Amino acid sequence: MIKAIVMIQVNADSIPETAQAIADVPGVTEVYSCAGDVDLIAIMGVPKHEDLAELIPGRISKIPGVVATDTHIAFRSYSSQDTEAAFSIGSEDAD
Repeated sequence: MIKAIVMIQVNADSIPETAQAIADVPGVTEVYSCAGDVDLIAIMGVPKHEDLAELIPGRISKIPGVVATDTHIAFRSYSSQDTEAAFSIGSEDAD
């Protein structure tokens, strides 16, 4: 699964509606409204890189209210949840 983090600038008067429209797009797993340089951050998960090409410029960028996107593709996860899962593999058999 390919994960992408997309920073999205949105017209200020349409943030809630735009965020919901983005969240409703298949492949988008999470959308966060945030303070800072961008208005929304969307997390996406797709099987192939080609799917990102269809999803971001083909769907997300065309949603009313979206002004600009900046996409970052994740290579590896370092979350504590993933680390715990990796170390627990096979531990059920030890009992």
